[in-house]
Amino acid sequence: MGTRLRNIRTGGSLFLAAALLISGCTSGSSPSDDDTESALPTQTPKELQPYYDQKLRWRDCGVPGFQCASMKAPLDYEKPGDGDIELAVARKKATGPGKRLGSLLVNPGGPGGSAIEYLQSYAAIGYPEPVRAQYDMVAVDPRGVARSEPVECLDGKAMDAYTETDMTPDDRAERDGLVAAFKKFSQGCEQKSGKVLPHVSTVAAARDMDVLREVLGDKKLQYVGASYGTFLGATYAGLYPTRTGRLVLDGAMDPSLPARQLNLQQTEGFETAFRSFAEDCVRRKDCPLGTDSPDAAGKRLKEFFRSLDEQPIPTNTDRELGESLATTGVIAAMYDEAAWPQLRDGLATAIEDKDGAALLYLADSYYERDGDGKYTNLMFANAAVNCLDLPPAFKSPEEVEKAVPEFEKASPVFGEGLAWASLNCAYWPVEASGEPHEIHAEGAAPMVVVGTTRDPATPYKWAEALADQLDTGRLLTYDGDGHTAYGRGSDCVDTTINRYLLEGKAPGEGKKC
Repeated sequence: MGTRLRNIRTGGSLFLAAALLISGCTSGSSPSDDDTESALPTQTPKELQPYYDQKLRWRDCGVPGFQCASMKAPLDYEKPGDGDIELAVARKKATGPGKRLGSLLVNPGGPGGSAIEYLQSYAAIGYPEPVRAQYDMVAVDPRGVARSEPVECLDGKAMDAYTETDMTPDDRAERDGLVAAFKKFSQGCEQKSGKVLPHVSTVAAARDMDVLREVLGDKKLQYVGASYGTFLGATYAGLYPTRTGRLVLDGAMDPSLPARQLNLQQTEGFETAFRSFAEDCVRRKDCPLGTDSPDAAGKRLKEFFRSLDEQPIPTNTDRELGESLATTGVIAAMYDEAAWPQLRDGLATAIEDKDGAALLYLADSYYERDGDGKYTNLMFANAAVNCLDLPPAFKSPEEVEKAVPEFEKASPVFGEGLAWASLNCAYWPVEASGEPHEIHAEGAAPMVVVGTTRDPATPYKWAEALADQLDTGRLLTYDGDGHTAYGRGSDCVDTTINRYLLEGKAPGEGKKC
Protein backbone atom coordinates (compact mmCIF):
# COMPACT_ATOMS: atom_id res chain seq x y z
CA MET A 1 0.00 0.00 0.00
CA GLY A 2 2.90 2.35 0.60
CA THR A 3 2.63 5.79 2.14
CA ARG A 4 1.33 7.76 -0.81
CA LEU A 5 -1.81 9.70 -0.05
CA ARG A 6 -3.53 8.59 -3.26
CA ASN A 7 -3.41 4.99 -2.12
CA ILE A 8 -4.22 5.27 1.56
CA ARG A 9 -7.88 4.64 1.07
CA THR A 10 -7.92 1.77 -1.35
CA GLY A 11 -9.62 -0.52 1.05
CA GLY A 12 -11.45 1.34 3.64
CA SER A 13 -14.32 3.59 4.48
CA LEU A 14 -15.32 5.45 1.35
CA PHE A 15 -17.24 7.89 3.45
CA LEU A 16 -20.21 8.70 1.27
CA ALA A 17 -20.30 6.60 -1.85
CA ALA A 18 -19.88 3.23 -0.26
CA ALA A 19 -20.00 3.89 3.45
CA LEU A 20 -17.57 1.29 4.57
CA LEU A 21 -15.40 -1.33 3.09
CA ILE A 22 -18.32 -3.67 2.65
CA SER A 23 -21.87 -2.39 2.85
CA GLY A 24 -23.81 -5.41 3.78
CA CYS A 25 -26.37 -7.58 5.26
CA THR A 26 -29.84 -7.27 6.52
CA SER A 27 -29.37 -8.58 10.01
CA GLY A 28 -26.82 -9.04 12.71
CA SER A 29 -26.89 -12.80 12.47
CA SER A 30 -23.78 -14.83 11.78
CA PRO A 31 -23.53 -17.43 9.04
CA SER A 32 -24.13 -21.05 9.97
CA ASP A 33 -21.30 -23.53 10.16
CA ASP A 34 -22.37 -24.90 6.76
CA ASP A 35 -22.33 -21.47 5.10
CA THR A 36 -18.85 -21.60 3.57
CA GLU A 37 -17.18 -20.88 0.26
CA SER A 38 -17.47 -24.01 -1.92
CA ALA A 39 -14.64 -24.99 -4.24
CA LEU A 40 -15.40 -25.14 -7.95
CA PRO A 41 -14.74 -28.37 -9.90
CA THR A 42 -11.07 -28.82 -10.78
CA GLN A 43 -12.01 -29.63 -14.39
CA THR A 44 -12.58 -26.49 -16.46
CA PRO A 45 -16.09 -26.53 -17.98
CA LYS A 46 -16.08 -27.00 -21.73
CA GLU A 47 -17.90 -23.73 -22.35
CA LEU A 48 -15.18 -21.81 -20.49
CA GLN A 49 -12.22 -23.54 -22.17
CA PRO A 50 -11.87 -20.92 -24.95
CA TYR A 51 -11.21 -18.25 -22.32
CA TYR A 52 -8.52 -20.39 -20.68
CA ASP A 53 -6.94 -21.10 -24.08
CA GLN A 54 -6.70 -17.48 -25.25
CA LYS A 55 -3.33 -15.89 -25.99
CA LEU A 56 -2.52 -12.42 -24.73
CA ARG A 57 -1.05 -9.95 -27.23
CA TRP A 58 1.38 -7.88 -25.22
CA ARG A 59 2.12 -4.33 -26.30
CA ASP A 60 3.97 -1.32 -24.97
CA CYS A 61 2.03 0.48 -22.20
CA GLY A 62 3.60 3.86 -22.71
CA VAL A 63 5.28 3.41 -19.32
CA PRO A 64 8.92 2.30 -19.58
CA GLY A 65 9.44 -1.34 -18.65
CA PHE A 66 5.75 -2.31 -18.71
CA GLN A 67 3.67 -4.31 -21.15
CA CYS A 68 -0.11 -4.25 -21.45
CA ALA A 69 -2.73 -6.57 -22.90
CA SER A 70 -6.47 -7.20 -22.98
CA MET A 71 -8.05 -10.42 -21.71
CA LYS A 72 -11.56 -11.64 -22.40
CA ALA A 73 -13.77 -13.19 -19.73
CA PRO A 74 -17.45 -14.10 -19.81
CA LEU A 75 -19.70 -11.30 -18.66
CA ASP A 76 -21.69 -13.93 -16.76
CA TYR A 77 -19.89 -17.13 -15.78
CA GLU A 78 -23.22 -18.94 -15.44
CA LYS A 79 -24.16 -17.92 -18.99
CA PRO A 80 -20.89 -17.65 -20.92
CA GLY A 81 -22.76 -17.45 -24.21
CA ASP A 82 -24.27 -14.08 -23.26
CA GLY A 83 -21.17 -12.09 -24.18
CA ASP A 84 -17.74 -11.07 -22.97
CA ILE A 85 -16.14 -8.45 -20.78
CA GLU A 86 -12.71 -7.10 -21.64
CA LEU A 87 -10.18 -6.80 -18.81
CA ALA A 88 -7.00 -4.74 -18.83
CA VAL A 89 -3.78 -6.51 -17.80
CA ALA A 90 -0.28 -5.16 -17.26
CA ARG A 91 3.05 -6.67 -16.30
CA LYS A 92 6.71 -5.93 -15.70
CA LYS A 93 8.84 -8.96 -16.38
CA ALA A 94 11.23 -10.36 -13.79
CA THR A 95 14.46 -8.42 -13.78
CA GLY A 96 16.76 -11.24 -12.57
CA PRO A 97 19.17 -12.54 -11.53
CA GLY A 98 17.89 -15.72 -9.94
CA LYS A 99 15.35 -18.34 -10.87
CA ARG A 100 12.09 -16.95 -12.24
CA LEU A 101 9.24 -17.99 -9.91
CA GLY A 102 6.36 -17.15 -12.23
CA SER A 103 3.87 -14.31 -11.99
CA LEU A 104 2.99 -12.37 -8.85
CA LEU A 105 -0.46 -10.85 -9.13
CA VAL A 106 -1.12 -7.75 -7.00
CA ASN A 107 -4.29 -5.94 -5.97
CA PRO A 108 -4.42 -2.80 -3.77
CA GLY A 109 -8.01 -3.14 -2.58
CA GLY A 110 -10.96 -0.80 -2.70
CA PRO A 111 -12.96 -2.37 -4.10
CA GLY A 112 -12.39 -0.04 -7.00
CA GLY A 113 -8.67 0.62 -6.71
CA SER A 114 -6.81 0.28 -10.00
CA ALA A 115 -4.43 -2.66 -9.76
CA ILE A 116 -2.60 -1.49 -12.87
CA GLU A 117 -2.00 1.97 -11.43
CA TYR A 118 -0.80 0.33 -8.20
CA LEU A 119 1.53 -1.92 -10.18
CA GLN A 120 3.00 0.87 -12.28
CA SER A 121 3.26 3.50 -9.55
CA TYR A 122 4.40 1.30 -6.69
CA ALA A 123 4.46 -2.51 -6.68
CA ALA A 124 6.64 -3.14 -9.73
CA ILE A 125 9.14 -0.49 -8.67
CA GLY A 126 8.73 -0.39 -4.88
CA TYR A 127 8.41 -4.01 -3.80
CA PRO A 128 11.70 -5.46 -2.51
CA GLU A 129 14.23 -5.97 -5.29
CA PRO A 130 14.61 -9.76 -4.76
CA VAL A 131 10.86 -10.20 -5.26
CA ARG A 132 10.83 -8.13 -8.43
CA ALA A 133 13.91 -9.98 -9.68
CA GLN A 134 12.28 -13.40 -9.53
CA TYR A 135 8.64 -12.67 -10.32
CA ASP A 136 6.89 -11.12 -13.30
CA MET A 137 4.89 -8.42 -11.54
CA VAL A 138 1.32 -8.55 -12.89
CA ALA A 139 -1.96 -6.70 -12.35
CA VAL A 140 -5.46 -6.89 -13.78
CA ASP A 141 -7.98 -4.15 -13.17
CA PRO A 142 -11.01 -6.06 -11.84
CA ARG A 143 -14.18 -5.95 -13.92
CA GLY A 144 -15.88 -2.58 -13.60
CA VAL A 145 -12.69 -0.87 -12.40
CA ALA A 146 -10.48 1.72 -14.13
CA ARG A 147 -9.45 0.25 -17.52
CA SER A 148 -11.71 -2.83 -17.35
CA GLU A 149 -15.09 -1.59 -18.62
CA PRO A 150 -15.43 0.85 -15.73
CA VAL A 151 -18.69 1.49 -13.92
CA GLU A 152 -19.76 5.12 -14.35
CA CYS A 153 -22.42 6.97 -12.37
CA LEU A 154 -22.15 10.75 -12.04
CA ASP A 155 -20.23 13.55 -13.72
CA GLY A 156 -17.81 15.75 -11.80
CA LYS A 157 -20.29 18.46 -10.79
CA ALA A 158 -22.80 15.89 -9.59
CA MET A 159 -20.09 14.06 -7.66
CA ASP A 160 -19.04 17.30 -6.00
CA ALA A 161 -22.61 17.78 -4.80
CA TYR A 162 -22.76 14.15 -3.70
CA THR A 163 -19.60 14.27 -1.60
CA GLU A 164 -20.81 17.46 0.05
CA THR A 165 -24.15 15.96 1.13
CA ASP A 166 -24.87 16.33 4.84
CA MET A 167 -24.14 12.94 6.42
CA THR A 168 -25.46 13.83 9.88
CA PRO A 169 -29.05 14.91 9.20
CA ASP A 170 -30.58 17.09 11.90
CA ASP A 171 -34.16 17.05 10.68
CA ARG A 172 -36.55 15.41 8.22
CA ALA A 173 -35.54 17.71 5.36
CA GLU A 174 -31.86 16.87 5.71
CA ARG A 175 -32.65 13.18 6.04
CA ASP A 176 -34.72 13.32 2.85
CA GLY A 177 -31.86 15.13 1.13
CA LEU A 178 -29.44 12.35 2.06
CA VAL A 179 -31.81 9.67 0.79
CA ALA A 180 -32.28 11.62 -2.43
CA ALA A 181 -28.50 11.78 -2.89
CA PHE A 182 -28.17 8.01 -2.48
CA LYS A 183 -31.00 7.45 -4.95
CA LYS A 184 -29.52 9.84 -7.52
CA PHE A 185 -26.16 8.09 -7.26
CA SER A 186 -27.73 4.65 -7.75
CA GLN A 187 -29.91 5.80 -10.63
CA GLY A 188 -26.88 7.31 -12.34
CA CYS A 189 -25.03 4.01 -12.07
CA GLU A 190 -28.00 2.14 -13.55
CA GLN A 191 -28.40 4.58 -16.41
CA LYS A 192 -24.73 4.64 -17.38
CA SER A 193 -23.61 1.11 -16.47
CA GLY A 194 -26.70 -1.05 -16.20
CA LYS A 195 -25.25 -3.82 -18.37
CA VAL A 196 -22.22 -4.47 -16.19
CA LEU A 197 -23.70 -3.79 -12.72
CA PRO A 198 -25.00 -7.36 -12.12
CA HIS A 199 -21.62 -8.85 -13.05
CA VAL A 200 -18.95 -7.14 -10.91
CA SER A 201 -19.04 -9.36 -7.84
CA THR A 202 -15.91 -10.47 -6.02
CA VAL A 203 -16.63 -14.08 -7.01
CA ALA A 204 -16.63 -13.09 -10.69
CA ALA A 205 -13.39 -11.12 -10.24
CA ALA A 206 -11.79 -14.13 -8.54
CA ARG A 207 -12.81 -16.35 -11.44
CA ASP A 208 -11.21 -13.83 -13.80
CA MET A 209 -7.97 -14.23 -11.85
CA ASP A 210 -8.02 -17.96 -12.50
CA VAL A 211 -8.39 -17.38 -16.24
CA LEU A 212 -5.44 -15.00 -16.06
CA ARG A 213 -3.37 -17.51 -14.09
CA GLU A 214 -3.84 -20.09 -16.85
CA VAL A 215 -3.25 -17.59 -19.65
CA LEU A 216 0.03 -16.52 -18.01
CA GLY A 217 1.14 -20.15 -17.89
CA ASP A 218 1.20 -20.51 -14.10
CA LYS A 219 0.06 -23.73 -12.43
CA LYS A 220 -0.70 -21.92 -9.19
CA LEU A 221 -1.66 -18.35 -8.34
CA GLN A 222 0.93 -16.30 -6.45
CA TYR A 223 -0.70 -13.15 -5.07
CA VAL A 224 -0.36 -10.14 -2.79
CA GLY A 225 -3.66 -8.49 -1.91
CA ALA A 226 -4.18 -5.53 0.41
CA SER A 227 -7.37 -4.62 2.28
CA TYR A 228 -10.35 -5.59 0.07
CA GLY A 229 -7.73 -7.43 -1.99
CA THR A 230 -7.55 -9.92 0.89
CA PHE A 231 -11.22 -10.75 0.40
CA LEU A 232 -10.59 -11.16 -3.32
CA GLY A 233 -7.59 -13.41 -2.64
CA ALA A 234 -9.37 -15.46 0.00
CA THR A 235 -12.34 -15.86 -2.32
CA TYR A 236 -9.98 -17.22 -4.97
CA ALA A 237 -8.53 -19.68 -2.46
CA GLY A 238 -12.02 -20.84 -1.51
CA LEU A 239 -12.96 -21.41 -5.15
CA TYR A 240 -9.65 -22.91 -6.31
CA PRO A 241 -7.79 -24.30 -3.28
CA THR A 242 -5.63 -26.71 -5.31
CA ARG A 243 -4.52 -23.86 -7.60
CA THR A 244 -3.65 -21.57 -4.70
CA GLY A 245 0.07 -20.91 -4.31
CA ARG A 246 1.74 -18.28 -2.14
CA LEU A 247 -0.94 -15.80 -1.07
CA VAL A 248 -0.26 -12.76 1.11
CA LEU A 249 -3.46 -11.23 2.52
CA ASP A 250 -2.44 -7.91 4.09
CA GLY A 251 -4.95 -5.86 6.09
CA ALA A 252 -7.41 -8.74 6.12
CA MET A 253 -11.18 -8.76 5.98
CA ASP A 254 -13.45 -11.21 7.77
CA PRO A 255 -15.84 -12.59 5.12
CA SER A 256 -18.08 -14.23 7.73
CA LEU A 257 -19.42 -10.98 9.19
CA PRO A 258 -22.75 -9.44 8.16
CA ALA A 259 -22.18 -5.94 6.88
CA ARG A 260 -23.80 -4.16 9.76
CA GLN A 261 -21.15 -5.79 11.95
CA LEU A 262 -18.45 -5.03 9.39
CA ASN A 263 -19.48 -1.39 9.35
CA LEU A 264 -19.75 -1.19 13.13
CA GLN A 265 -16.39 -2.85 13.72
CA GLN A 266 -14.73 -0.66 11.13
CA THR A 267 -16.20 2.36 12.90
CA GLU A 268 -14.45 1.10 16.04
CA GLY A 269 -11.27 0.78 13.98
CA PHE A 270 -11.36 4.42 12.97
CA GLU A 271 -11.90 5.43 16.59
CA THR A 272 -8.86 3.35 17.59
CA ALA A 273 -6.79 5.00 14.88
CA PHE A 274 -7.99 8.49 15.84
CA ARG A 275 -7.09 7.92 19.49
CA SER A 276 -3.61 6.90 18.42
CA PHE A 277 -3.35 10.11 16.40
CA ALA A 278 -4.78 12.15 19.27
CA GLU A 279 -2.37 10.64 21.81
CA ASP A 280 0.48 11.74 19.57
CA CYS A 281 -1.06 15.14 18.89
CA VAL A 282 -1.77 16.22 22.47
CA ARG A 283 1.88 15.68 23.38
CA ARG A 284 2.78 18.47 20.95
CA LYS A 285 2.54 22.13 21.96
CA ASP A 286 1.04 23.08 18.60
CA CYS A 287 -1.70 20.40 18.55
CA PRO A 288 -4.77 22.10 17.04
CA LEU A 289 -7.03 19.89 19.17
CA GLY A 290 -5.46 21.03 22.44
CA THR A 291 -3.00 19.39 24.80
CA ASP A 292 -5.36 18.09 27.49
CA SER A 293 -6.16 14.48 26.59
CA PRO A 294 -7.21 12.28 23.66
CA ASP A 295 -10.81 12.41 24.91
CA ALA A 296 -10.75 16.20 24.93
CA ALA A 297 -9.17 16.20 21.48
CA GLY A 298 -11.99 14.03 20.18
CA LYS A 299 -14.62 16.34 21.67
CA ARG A 300 -12.97 19.37 20.11
CA LEU A 301 -12.84 17.69 16.72
CA LYS A 302 -16.51 16.79 16.99
CA GLU A 303 -17.32 20.41 17.91
CA PHE A 304 -15.34 21.54 14.86
CA PHE A 305 -17.37 19.22 12.63
CA ARG A 306 -20.60 20.61 14.11
CA SER A 307 -19.47 24.17 13.43
CA LEU A 308 -18.88 23.26 9.78
CA ASP A 309 -22.34 21.70 9.63
CA GLU A 310 -23.75 25.09 10.54
CA GLN A 311 -21.29 27.25 8.60
CA PRO A 312 -18.81 25.85 6.04
CA ILE A 313 -15.51 27.67 5.63
CA PRO A 314 -13.80 28.88 2.44
CA THR A 315 -11.00 27.12 0.59
CA ASN A 316 -8.69 28.25 -2.20
CA THR A 317 -11.32 27.05 -4.70
CA ASP A 318 -14.94 27.88 -5.46
CA ARG A 319 -15.96 25.05 -3.10
CA GLU A 320 -16.43 25.36 0.64
CA LEU A 321 -15.38 22.90 3.32
CA GLY A 322 -18.40 21.54 5.14
CA GLU A 323 -18.77 18.80 7.70
CA SER A 324 -18.82 15.88 5.26
CA LEU A 325 -15.69 16.84 3.33
CA ALA A 326 -13.83 17.73 6.52
CA THR A 327 -14.71 14.36 8.05
CA THR A 328 -13.51 12.60 4.91
CA GLY A 329 -10.24 14.52 5.05
CA VAL A 330 -9.63 13.46 8.65
CA ILE A 331 -10.56 9.85 7.88
CA ALA A 332 -8.15 9.85 4.95
CA ALA A 333 -5.23 10.68 7.23
CA MET A 334 -6.09 7.80 9.55
CA TYR A 335 -4.89 5.30 6.94
CA ASP A 336 -1.23 6.22 7.32
CA GLU A 337 0.59 7.76 10.25
CA ALA A 338 2.87 9.49 7.74
CA ALA A 339 -0.13 11.74 6.99
CA TRP A 340 -0.52 12.85 10.61
CA PRO A 341 1.65 16.01 10.23
CA GLN A 342 -0.40 16.98 7.19
CA LEU A 343 -3.58 16.46 9.19
CA ARG A 344 -2.33 18.55 12.12
CA ASP A 345 -1.48 21.39 9.74
CA GLY A 346 -4.80 21.08 7.96
CA LEU A 347 -6.78 21.14 11.20
CA ALA A 348 -4.78 24.11 12.47
CA THR A 349 -5.47 26.25 9.41
CA ALA A 350 -9.12 25.21 9.36
CA ILE A 351 -9.81 25.73 13.07
CA GLU A 352 -7.65 28.78 13.69
CA ASP A 353 -7.57 30.53 10.30
CA LYS A 354 -10.92 29.40 8.84
CA ASP A 355 -9.10 28.10 5.78
CA GLY A 356 -10.31 24.68 4.65
CA ALA A 357 -7.95 24.19 1.69
CA ALA A 358 -5.69 21.58 3.30
CA LEU A 359 -8.54 19.37 4.55
CA LEU A 360 -10.26 19.69 1.18
CA TYR A 361 -7.08 18.44 -0.49
CA LEU A 362 -7.06 15.39 1.78
CA ALA A 363 -10.70 14.67 0.96
CA ASP A 364 -10.17 15.13 -2.79
CA SER A 365 -7.17 12.80 -2.73
CA TYR A 366 -9.30 10.23 -0.94
CA TYR A 367 -12.03 10.47 -3.55
CA GLU A 368 -9.49 10.57 -6.42
CA ARG A 369 -10.71 13.95 -7.65
CA ASP A 370 -8.21 15.94 -9.70
CA GLY A 371 -7.74 19.67 -9.89
CA ASP A 372 -10.03 19.91 -12.93
CA GLY A 373 -12.95 18.43 -11.01
CA LYS A 374 -12.79 15.01 -12.62
CA TYR A 375 -13.12 11.81 -10.58
CA THR A 376 -11.76 8.38 -11.34
CA ASN A 377 -14.32 5.60 -11.19
CA LEU A 378 -13.09 4.42 -7.75
CA MET A 379 -16.23 5.53 -5.94
CA PHE A 380 -18.57 4.08 -8.55
CA ALA A 381 -16.87 0.67 -8.68
CA ASN A 382 -16.64 0.60 -4.90
CA ALA A 383 -20.39 0.93 -4.50
CA ALA A 384 -21.12 -1.46 -7.37
CA VAL A 385 -19.02 -4.28 -5.90
CA ASN A 386 -20.03 -3.73 -2.28
CA CYS A 387 -23.74 -3.56 -3.00
CA LEU A 388 -23.57 -6.74 -5.10
CA ASP A 389 -21.45 -8.74 -2.65
CA LEU A 390 -23.84 -8.31 0.29
CA PRO A 391 -27.37 -7.03 0.91
CA PRO A 392 -27.71 -3.53 2.37
CA ALA A 393 -26.73 -2.89 5.97
CA PHE A 394 -29.92 -0.90 6.52
CA LYS A 395 -33.15 -0.87 4.56
CA SER A 396 -34.51 2.50 5.70
CA PRO A 397 -33.61 5.74 7.46
CA GLU A 398 -35.63 4.56 10.45
CA GLU A 399 -33.30 1.57 10.86
CA VAL A 400 -30.29 3.90 10.79
CA GLU A 401 -31.78 6.20 13.42
CA LYS A 402 -32.19 3.25 15.77
CA ALA A 403 -28.58 2.19 15.17
CA VAL A 404 -26.92 5.62 15.56
CA PRO A 405 -26.40 5.30 19.36
CA GLU A 406 -24.56 2.00 18.87
CA PHE A 407 -22.32 3.55 16.20
CA GLU A 408 -21.68 6.62 18.35
CA LYS A 409 -20.65 4.36 21.21
CA ALA A 410 -18.20 2.67 18.85
CA SER A 411 -16.86 6.07 17.78
CA PRO A 412 -17.95 9.32 19.41
CA VAL A 413 -16.12 11.21 16.65
CA PHE A 414 -17.19 9.39 13.48
CA GLY A 415 -20.06 7.10 14.53
CA GLU A 416 -23.09 9.14 13.49
CA GLY A 417 -21.83 9.87 10.00
CA LEU A 418 -20.65 6.33 9.40
CA ALA A 419 -24.01 4.94 10.49
CA TRP A 420 -25.82 7.08 7.94
CA ALA A 421 -23.25 6.27 5.25
CA SER A 422 -24.18 2.62 5.69
CA LEU A 423 -27.58 3.31 4.11
CA ASN A 424 -26.22 3.70 0.58
CA CYS A 425 -26.91 0.17 -0.72
CA ALA A 426 -30.56 0.30 0.34
CA TYR A 427 -31.38 1.98 -2.98
CA TRP A 428 -29.12 -0.05 -5.26
CA PRO A 429 -30.77 -1.09 -8.54
CA VAL A 430 -29.35 -4.64 -8.55
CA GLU A 431 -30.16 -7.22 -5.91
CA ALA A 432 -27.16 -8.51 -3.99
CA SER A 433 -25.90 -11.93 -5.05
CA GLY A 434 -23.62 -12.65 -2.07
CA GLU A 435 -24.02 -13.41 1.62
CA PRO A 436 -21.60 -13.46 4.57
CA HIS A 437 -19.75 -16.77 4.70
CA GLU A 438 -16.66 -18.44 6.05
CA ILE A 439 -13.79 -19.39 3.77
CA HIS A 440 -11.79 -22.49 4.65
CA ALA A 441 -9.96 -23.29 1.37
CA GLU A 442 -9.31 -26.87 2.41
CA GLY A 443 -6.33 -28.27 0.53
CA ALA A 444 -4.70 -24.93 -0.23
CA ALA A 445 -1.02 -24.20 0.40
CA PRO A 446 -0.16 -22.12 3.49
CA MET A 447 -1.32 -18.51 3.21
CA VAL A 448 -0.01 -15.52 5.17
CA VAL A 449 -2.67 -13.28 6.74
CA VAL A 450 -1.31 -9.94 7.96
CA GLY A 451 -3.01 -7.82 10.62
CA THR A 452 -1.98 -4.41 12.00
CA THR A 453 -3.04 -3.83 15.60
CA ARG A 454 -4.28 -0.26 15.07
CA ASP A 455 -5.47 -0.53 11.49
CA PRO A 456 -8.42 1.85 11.00
CA ALA A 457 -10.09 0.26 7.98
CA THR A 458 -9.55 -3.47 8.55
CA PRO A 459 -9.46 -3.98 12.32
CA TYR A 460 -6.93 -6.47 13.66
CA LYS A 461 -9.67 -8.84 14.82
CA TRP A 462 -10.58 -9.39 11.17
CA ALA A 463 -7.11 -10.74 10.41
CA GLU A 464 -7.38 -13.02 13.42
CA ALA A 465 -10.74 -14.29 12.19
CA LEU A 466 -9.62 -14.91 8.61
CA ALA A 467 -6.44 -16.69 9.67
CA ASP A 468 -8.56 -18.88 11.93
CA GLN A 469 -11.09 -19.67 9.18
CA LEU A 470 -8.54 -20.61 6.53
CA ASP A 471 -7.37 -24.19 7.00
CA THR A 472 -3.81 -23.15 6.18
CA GLY A 473 -3.86 -19.52 7.32
CA ARG A 474 -0.82 -18.21 9.18
CA LEU A 475 -1.31 -14.96 11.08
CA LEU A 476 1.48 -12.36 10.96
CA THR A 477 0.85 -9.55 13.49
CA TYR A 478 2.27 -6.05 13.12
CA ASP A 479 2.04 -3.94 16.27
CA GLY A 480 1.65 -0.53 14.70
CA ASP A 481 -0.49 2.19 13.16
CA GLY A 482 -1.91 2.62 9.69
CA HIS A 483 -3.60 0.46 7.10
CA THR A 484 -1.72 -2.70 6.00
CA ALA A 485 1.89 -3.57 6.86
CA TYR A 486 3.93 -4.87 3.91
CA GLY A 487 6.29 -2.28 2.50
CA ARG A 488 5.50 0.30 5.19
CA GLY A 489 8.77 0.37 7.07
CA SER A 490 8.85 -2.75 9.22
CA ASP A 491 11.94 -4.82 8.41
CA CYS A 492 10.42 -7.68 10.38
CA VAL A 493 7.22 -7.72 8.31
CA ASP A 494 9.02 -7.30 5.00
CA THR A 495 11.62 -9.97 5.75
CA THR A 496 8.95 -12.45 6.81
CA ILE A 497 6.82 -11.89 3.69
CA ASN A 498 9.81 -11.83 1.34
CA ARG A 499 10.97 -15.18 2.67
CA TYR A 500 7.52 -16.61 2.13
CA LEU A 501 7.23 -15.28 -1.43
CA LEU A 502 10.76 -16.32 -2.43
CA GLU A 503 11.20 -19.57 -0.51
CA GLY A 504 7.65 -20.65 0.31
CA LYS A 505 8.38 -20.60 4.05
CA ALA A 506 5.33 -19.31 5.91
CA PRO A 507 5.82 -17.80 9.38
CA GLY A 508 5.20 -19.96 12.42
CA GLU A 509 2.15 -19.63 14.60
CA GLY A 510 2.04 -16.41 16.61
CA LYS A 511 4.66 -14.48 14.60
CA LYS A 512 4.68 -10.83 15.72
CA CYS A 513 6.55 -7.77 14.50
